[in-house]
Amino acid sequence: MRALGLRSKSIIALLLSCCLALVPAGLLAWRMVDAIRDYYGAAYASSTVKLFKEAVFARVTRELALSQRLAKSEVMRAWLLDEDNPAKRETFFREAESFRADFQDHSYFIVSWRHRYFNADNLPVVAAPRADTSRDDKEIAWFFNTMQGTAQFNLNTSHDRFLDLTKVWINVVIYDGASKLGVAGTGLDLTRLLKEFVKRDEAGLVQMITDAQGAIQMHPDARLIALNTATQGVQANDSTIFKLAGSPADAAALRDALERAQRQPNEPAVLHLNFHGRPQILAISYLPELRWHQVSVVDPHAVQLIQPVWLWALGATVLVLLLAMVAGFLYLTERLLLQPIRALRSSAQAVADGNYSLSLPTAGQDELGELARAFDRMAQKVAHQTEDLERRVQERTAALEEANLRMQAAHKTIDDSINYASLIQRAVLPERELAHALGPDHFVLWWPRDVVGGDFYVFRRDGENCLLGVVDCAGHGVAGALMTMLGGAAIEQAISATDPTSPAAVMRAADQSVRGMLRAGDMRRALATSMDAGLCYLDRERGLLRFAGAKVSLYWSDGRVIEEIKGNRRALGDRRVGEYEDITITAQPGHTYYLVTDGVLDQAGGEHGFGFGSQRLHELLLRHAELPMPEQAMRFGEALRAYRGEHPQRDDITVLAFRFSQSSTGSGT
Repeated sequence: MRALGLRSKSIIALLLSCCLALVPAGLLAWRMVDAIRDYYGAAYASSTVKLFKEAVFARVTRELALSQRLAKSEVMRAWLLDEDNPAKRETFFREAESFRADFQDHSYFIVSWRHRYFNADNLPVVAAPRADTSRDDKEIAWFFNTMQGTAQFNLNTSHDRFLDLTKVWINVVIYDGASKLGVAGTGLDLTRLLKEFVKRDEAGLVQMITDAQGAIQMHPDARLIALNTATQGVQANDSTIFKLAGSPADAAALRDALERAQRQPNEPAVLHLNFHGRPQILAISYLPELRWHQVSVVDPHAVQLIQPVWLWALGATVLVLLLAMVAGFLYLTERLLLQPIRALRSSAQAVADGNYSLSLPTAGQDELGELARAFDRMAQKVAHQTEDLERRVQERTAALEEANLRMQAAHKTIDDSINYASLIQRAVLPERELAHALGPDHFVLWWPRDVVGGDFYVFRRDGENCLLGVVDCAGHGVAGALMTMLGGAAIEQAISATDPTSPAAVMRAADQSVRGMLRAGDMRRALATSMDAGLCYLDRERGLLRFAGAKVSLYWSDGRVIEEIKGNRRALGDRRVGEYEDITITAQPGHTYYLVTDGVLDQAGGEHGFGFGSQRLHELLLRHAELPMPEQAMRFGEALRAYRGEHPQRDDITVLAFRFSQSSTGSGT
């Protein structure tokens, strides 16, 4: 028996492939139909809730506006202040008839502390009270709850036993200044509202209204409506929308959707959940003027979103396309596969000699089998490995380029952030305040090791006197800069909380603040959180200088001698609490005073890379102490840079120098 030819095998393979493809295609199509149904269901729910919102909003807000006008009537206020006056009563009720004609239900009510008044088309119009207002009557409890509340109005769905009516009551408080005289308003017939807006004959669509707490105010099923929730609050046994949710998780999602709609009243919140026993699509919109939620519930399987004729047309189109594909495949198999294969027999030897541009057919007993024997000598593995190698090279090259771009972007982001932090750090330093207060009698060298640093200086005016100093926080770079924020806050808080004339008191208070901020024991053991500080208080009136230091010394020199006043050995925030004391000296006009952080002393340089040290610092200060302050700053900076040479800056460097001048007030020391 002759084996099947390639044409027959192709037909069989195509038919089998079509059969196998139809199964997942059918499942995918079904999923797509469900997705389309859900999409259009959500859009339908959203559009219906918007239309529902506009219709109800227009109806209810009109009645609310009329009720508010009624409650603000000067005639009614005058009557309620003198309720037994027949002339004022008659005047008001004549005016009230014009309001009754405008109200939709042609009715209105007024409830004072003493009586209840009501007029409607189905009752004779009277100016006499219909009933007394008594706290013993549970039916009027809503009035006392409204009068005790803070809202100027509320909307309440309830059944009035006296009137034998169930309505959406609009209750507006009547004010006389800050005093509450009563409640006025009207009612919307719930039966008519349900018929017009809620009980619509649309398959798969249910519309309802809830208050801000989720209590149902309108629903096609009147048994689900919660009564008197606006004035008495939501009770445990009241009908709420959350009780219709399928699970606690659905109830939580529904509560989140209500809150989201309340935050964004112009955009309906749409969600999918099990509601009233089956999967539903809910669209929720909020009316802030009425404090109501409007809810459209769409059953995507019940509402006619996709017409059956569309599905039949789609199926017929798929069948026609399938038949056309089979016919085209047969034509292409003969024209593009079988005929070229026969022509390729003569070129088999050329392919075997190294021509890898032709595709290799599979071996068999058909036409392709004849060609397979001519292609046995082809190096298929070489061609495959070459293609695989090129693919890997391209993939890895693309991955490296992408990683490089990400690294460049991250590096730029970090640089930009640090440069911005540097601008902020420089902006918070009291440079202008120092310049305004001390003028040419001071200079500051502030050299952070990195873009941002851990050193900062402080200044606070105290009348004609001032407090100034330097602080060296543990660490440098970004970590040190963050510590300066903490240290600056601690110093500022200490200055405000204590006597600024005592630097020691400020240090003790700052030490307590730092310990309070970093009271976590594990963090204090793992990180260096201490701060060296030196503070001076310049008392111009008495010609005194008061100093306290925490591992920072005060130097002074007149160009002939150099003196150092050392601070306490304990830094602020150290593991052991330091004892800081004020050291008071007479401030001499011819002396220059210096506060220097340890970045100067520790700076490596010179031939052997040793630290700058105290001896070189003393010589530098002594040599330039008599120069003008701007020139001292220049000489100081030149000396440090010359000593450092090619060595990197080890730490942040801060030098604050000043002079005392009794003759300068307000702009200098």
